[in-house]
Amino acid sequence: MHWIALRWPQPEAEMRMPPMPSDEALGWWALQFTPRVAWVDEALLLEVSACERLWGGRLGLMRQILSLNPAPVRVQQAQGATCLIALARLRMFARGEQPPADVPSGLPLDTLSAARDHLEVLAHLGCRTWGEVAALPRGGLTRRFGKDLRTALDAAYGLRPESHRWLTLPDVFEQKLELPALAEGAPELMWSANRLLSALQIWLRARQRGARALELQWTLDLKRFNGVNLPPHQLITVRTAEATQDMAHLRRLMAEKLALTTLAAPASWLRLRSLETDPWAGASKSFLPEDNRKGDRLHEMVERLSARLGPQQVLVPVAQADHRPERKQTWQPALNTGRRSEARSRNTVEPASPTWLLPEPLRLDMDGERPCYRGPLRRLIGPQRVEAGWWGGVEDGGRPAVRDYYVAESPEAGLVWIFRERPAACFAEGEVRWYLQGLYA
Repeated sequence: MHWIALRWPQPEAEMRMPPMPSDEALGWWALQFTPRVAWVDEALLLEVSACERLWGGRLGLMRQILSLNPAPVRVQQAQGATCLIALARLRMFARGEQPPADVPSGLPLDTLSAARDHLEVLAHLGCRTWGEVAALPRGGLTRRFGKDLRTALDAAYGLRPESHRWLTLPDVFEQKLELPALAEGAPELMWSANRLLSALQIWLRARQRGARALELQWTLDLKRFNGVNLPPHQLITVRTAEATQDMAHLRRLMAEKLALTTLAAPASWLRLRSLETDPWAGASKSFLPEDNRKGDRLHEMVERLSARLGPQQVLVPVAQADHRPERKQTWQPALNTGRRSEARSRNTVEPASPTWLLPEPLRLDMDGERPCYRGPLRRLIGPQRVEAGWWGGVEDGGRPAVRDYYVAESPEAGLVWIFRERPAACFAEGEVRWYLQGLYA
C-alpha cells in the first residue's frame, strides 16, 4: 500500500485572502484522485496504491494535487508506505526537518500521535524514536502505556491492517458555519457565505451537478432581545433559470438577495443547503474567437434582475398547448421557465398567423351581415374552424370556443384576422358575433 498525506497551513492574513474551504469540502475534492480518503488528526490521507498509475505514476499524481489545489494556500504533502509514516513525514516537513534514512525506525517519537501523551516518560527510558519504543517488550509496553501505542506501532510497521472511516459524498449539500463575529448586515453575512459557496462548488463538481436553487439560513442571536417575539432563523432562497457551477454568478445573486433583506437581529451561525440540482453537462466552447463573446450570458442577467426587482417583475412568454390563439401563450416568471411545458399541437394545419395579435379579441360592428373594421371587411381565406376550451371553467367564460376564422381585407387597415362565433355558441339564438383577433403587417 502507499499513502499520500496532505496538510493546508492556516493562512496568516485570512481576511485578505479567498475563503478557505472546510475540511469536509477538501475531503470531497480529494475523492477525484482515489475513493479511499480519510482525515487523520490534522492531515488528509489518501490511499493511492491502486490508482496512482492512472495519473501517470506517483510523482504525476502529486503534481496533479498541487496544480488542482482548491485552497488559497499551498498544500504540503508527504508520502509513505503506511498512513502513520506518511503523517510523520508530513509533520517533519511542516517544521522544516528532513526525514531520517531509516524509516520508520528513525522517525522522531513526537511525530507519532499515540506516543504524544507519554513522551516525557519514554524519554526517561531513553526512547526518542519509533524503533527504540518498538524494541521494548510488548507485554510491558502495553501494561505501562496502554494498547493504543503498541497497536499504532504495529500498524506503522505493517504488522496489522489499518482501519479508517472513508469519506463519502452526501446526496444533498448542507454545511453550517459559525461566524467569527456577530453579523449585523448583509456584507458580513456575504463574507462568511463565500466559504460555504467554495465548499458548494467542490461538491457540485464531485457530484457532476449544477445548482438550480439554494437556501441560505442564518441563526439570530436573541440574547439582547429578551421578551421580543422574533423567529430563531431567517433565510433567503436563490434560484437560477439554468443549472450552474459558476460561483461568481451565485455570489452576485446571493448578494442581491441579501441587500434587500433586513436582519431582525445579529446573526451567529450560517447554513447553506442545496434545494434543487440538475445533472451537469458542461459547457461547449468554439475554437473561433468571435463565438466566445465576453460578458454575461442572457440568463445570468435575467436572474440578477429577478433577484433585484422580484421574480414577478421579470416575465417571459411561455407556449401553451391550446388551439385558441389568445391562449397559446402565457407570461411566467423567468426563473420558472425551466419547468415550462413545451407541448404543442402538431396535428392541425394552421394558416399563417398574423404578426400582431390583440391581447383580447375586439368585437366588431356590423353593416347588415358584414363585419366592419375601418370599413366593411371582405373575406379572402377561410373558414378555419376551431372548437376548444370545453375543459375550461370560469376563466374561459363558462363555455367553449366555437369559431370560424377568416383572413379578411379592410379598406384602411389592410389584411386582418377575424373570427365568427358560430350560432350554437352565442348567448342568444340567431345572434352572430364577429371579432378582430390580429393584424398582418
